[in-house]
Amino acid sequence: MKTASTFEGLLIDNQLCFPLYALSRKVTQLYQPYLQELDLTYPQYLILLFLWETPKATVGEIGEKLHLDTGTLTPLLKRMEQKGLLTRQRDTQDERKVWIILSEAGEVMQEKAKEIPPKMFCALQLNPADFENLRNALNNMLKQL
Repeated sequence: MKTASTFEGLLIDNQLCFPLYALSRKVTQLYQPYLQELDLTYPQYLILLFLWETPKATVGEIGEKLHLDTGTLTPLLKRMEQKGLLTRQRDTQDERKVWIILSEAGEVMQEKAKEIPPKMFCALQLNPADFENLRNALNNMLKQL
């Protein structure tokens, strides 16, 4: 019978995927109290972050940037439209294309959310150089994949 030590590559502590997964969950949990105050979920917050940079985009553009498929995005966008944060409009020349347009309420939400990044920076307890290095390393990995 083979023991766990025979399969060093299969030990959870030797995996890259596990600390990334666990860290992602922990960081998302740190966002929860701040997002709850704004009545937003974490994926809705990500959509707003994108729309604050690009106030009009297609569902496909949002999905590409956030690495989300349309099946995941569509219900999120519907709920955000019901909250008045954005509008969805079919393209008049290509009905397969849906434009997402940030509403005035979505713009106002940006002012309410501006304190989240500094609070998260403090919660993560990283110095600025370590924060930037980690973010750059993660972004580089994401680009490579």
